[in-house]
Amino acid sequence: MEENNTKGIYAEIKMNILHILIDDENLKIIIPWWLLLLFLILIGVLFLLRSRKFFLKDYKIEEVEIGIRDYRVKIKPSFEDIQVAYKIWVEISTRKLGLEIDEENDVIVEVYNSWYEFFKITRETLKEIPAHKIVNPETQKIIDVSLKLLNEVVRPHLTKWQARFRKWYYEEKEKNKSLTPQKIQRQYPHYEELIKDMKKVNKNIMEYRKSLEKLIGFHKSCEI
Repeated sequence: MEENNTKGIYAEIKMNILHILIDDENLKIIIPWWLLLLFLILIGVLFLLRSRKFFLKDYKIEEVEIGIRDYRVKIKPSFEDIQVAYKIWVEISTRKLGLEIDEENDVIVEVYNSWYEFFKITRETLKEIPAHKIVNPETQKIIDVSLKLLNEVVRPHLTKWQARFRKWYYEEKEKNKSLTPQKIQRQYPHYEELIKDMKKVNKNIMEYRKSLEKLIGFHKSCEI
């Protein structure tokens, strides 16, 4: 009788992905490193998607009123709407136009530069809104108020005053190189009227800034 020296049962199963070893005492499963890496990546993606879901819940706002002057609308923003509002809010908050006009220290041409850049960047921000979002009634409200700010508040002032004042200012600056910009600009024949109109524009811009703060969930104390 032939002696059998084999202990227990041994089996080896090879597949395209897994390598399984089985005997009477152990079960070994060998997993390729790339499969393990893929699994970890999948877990990470699922975690990020779940985190984003909670993030969106944190930013969910039932209803907020935004607007300028007598134009007011109530909006229930989506996360994408809040992103658009935040970009515009940052532009206002990080530029001179987001602060009150300081007659003693502000240089009018520099304020105009800030307004002009804000006008361009806000217009570009609105152009970047995806086409499928433009037809959304809530997104349209943000677009409408922003356009009213640009076309009915900022643009009329710049059209009326900017070119005339700049031409006068640079001519006077050449004649009075010893004077500060603030002293030169006060000599402008229509200075009082210009400043009054400029403060009116500035007030509307700051009003819109506060509306955006409410929309993106910021408090009054949250400023850059």
